Amino acid sequence: MTMEAEKQAKKIGLALGGGAILGAAHIGVLGALEERNIKISSISGTSIGAFIAALYAFGVSPQEIETKVADLNWLDAAGFSISKYGLLSNEKLGEALKDTLGDVQFKDAKIPLAVVATDIGACKKVILKEGNVAEAVMASACIPGIFIPVEINGRLLVDGGLIENVPISPLKEMGEEMILGVDLNAKRKYQKPEDIIDVLANALDLAIDNATRLQTQEADILIAPELSAYNRADVEKIHDLIKEGYDAAQAILNEL
Repeated sequence: MTMEAEKQAKKIGLALGGGAILGAAHIGVLGALEERNIKISSISGTSIGAFIAALYAFGVSPQEIETKVADLNWLDAAGFSISKYGLLSNEKLGEALKDTLGDVQFKDAKIPLAVVATDIGACKKVILKEGNVAEAVMASACIPGIFIPVEINGRLLVDGGLIENVPISPLKEMGEEMILGVDLNAKRKYQKPEDIIDVLANALDLAIDNATRLQTQEADILIAPELSAYNRADVEKIHDLIKEGYDAAQAILNEL
């Protein structure tokens, strides 16, 4: 039995981590898995990983996701909104999802989907597997201090990366036998910030990196693309990031 066939005999869950535009690397990972006919039985995502996971869970191909991400300028073009909780609204992210999928619910996904967010009031992890998908993705990608928290069931939710940036625990709860994680920050070297988004993103990354390293030890396979040369807000490098994800996935799968 080939390695691909052996893996296919097991239920495989895929966890896509956060990292803003660096998340384009996830598209390359999905492409590499499809090339080898490795089927995913469930998928989870945090932040941009939640956005890509949601699209894939509803049957959108990696090629179509590439087009959608290339058009997504959610960090730069979000509308200014006056609120004591944040400076911007990330409704642009939710609208981008609705434009492709419609106003869908988790129960309608072709691949079981889970999204991780943080309850900023209770300071604990929230795993979203029911209700409106666009709202959940907006919550998971809500950078605190920049974006206004998303309220779901009376809870103010922000970026899931604060608690679990590579969301492995939801897949364990879903009974997956093998978990494949994608960590966009594992090999990242920090660069001098160019704007307020970079300042806050670097600060958040510093806070969560150690926890992420411990959490990803729970993955059976970890793909960690080398993305140090890339700016998390530079949409001009989408195609390069996709190739980085593809090459990293192929290298790991070849080793196996």
